[in-house]
Amino acid sequence: MIRALLSCFIAACLLLTGGCIDTESRIIKKAEKIHESILTVDTHCDTPLNLMKAGFDVGKKHDYGCVDFPRMKEGGLNAEFFAVFTAQGPRDDSSYNRAHNRALKIFRTIHESVGKNSAMAEIAYTAEDAYRLKKDGKIAVFIGVENGYPVGKDLSRIKQYYDLGARYITLSHSKNNDICDSSTDPAGPEHGGLSVFGEEVVKEMNRLGIMVDVSHISDEAFYDVLKISKVPVIASHSSCRALCENPRNLSDDMLLALKENGGVIQICILSNYLKSPEANPELDSAISSIRKKYGNPETLDELKRQQMREEIREAQNKFEKLATVKDAVNHIDHVVQVIGIDYVGIGTDFDGGGRIEGCMTVAEMKNITVELVRRGYTKKDIEKIWGGNVMRVLRFAEEYARKQQL
Repeated sequence: MIRALLSCFIAACLLLTGGCIDTESRIIKKAEKIHESILTVDTHCDTPLNLMKAGFDVGKKHDYGCVDFPRMKEGGLNAEFFAVFTAQGPRDDSSYNRAHNRALKIFRTIHESVGKNSAMAEIAYTAEDAYRLKKDGKIAVFIGVENGYPVGKDLSRIKQYYDLGARYITLSHSKNNDICDSSTDPAGPEHGGLSVFGEEVVKEMNRLGIMVDVSHISDEAFYDVLKISKVPVIASHSSCRALCENPRNLSDDMLLALKENGGVIQICILSNYLKSPEANPELDSAISSIRKKYGNPETLDELKRQQMREEIREAQNKFEKLATVKDAVNHIDHVVQVIGIDYVGIGTDFDGGGRIEGCMTVAEMKNITVELVRRGYTKKDIEKIWGGNVMRVLRFAEEYARKQQL
């Protein structure tokens, strides 16, 4: 009798396990089918930092870094915004010129790298380009400028960046600049939001058809932008403050204001923006030693700055306790619950710190879709999250700019 009951119990367990495996298999197959059929867009990566290294070919698969074209194909990512990033430096004419020339060099490098791999990818300038290139089986490379610092005080540079392909500008980075206050400047606010010059920057971006990126900027600057911009804005790589208390994230009130503006928040998959970091003395000590070794990054040449970044990433690889794909989708869930499905997307910050368990590189992007399917999101929902929402904003910016030029 006991043997018979035990046999029944084992059989029941096997049946249940088999059912779970079968369900998971169906979820994965459904997710893969959806992922392959929709336009998938990541609105922020810092891969140009790798492009600037001698010998790095984005058209070849690498075993370091997060993004290259073969791994984009593997992960089913159709379009990527490559960031023209310049670190905040001194605010004088000679420094502005150096930053501007640095930005131009990064633009050229992106164009050259994509041109070298023209069979695989093209520079995208419009939302329509992204859909066309997907149909043609090619990767769409958009360009965003991270940090308005190289603009200096010269509005004409914005048109120059637009002509080179910039389709968004992140108004500031980790410190205040002449456009606006940063959310993370240790010195605190300087302008109380947007500066007078910053207001002109936003208007010029609207006129040209460049999306205004509110990631990194202070709360006051965020609200100032929404008052001035005639076009919906994006937060190219930010997450939700209600789930992770970080000044880089948007509060629920900010999300509600973003909805009223018609903009979109692109959830960033950098662990510290997804969940409050646990105490990690080993990592803190390692990073502190590296920063002490190199000193103020603003005084370093590009080679030394790059070496410092690489050492920090090595320490992170060794000691960091990462968030997960589930944590990232929790933030998507939160946005949907607070303001709806039409205002959320994905901006990984790959090669700039973004990576999580289950999505360490662009080759694993499908895992986000799997988790969305697991939680009951429909194909229409997922299509909006993965590209539809941000392409809507880009189309709005394009149309507004056309009307200004009539």
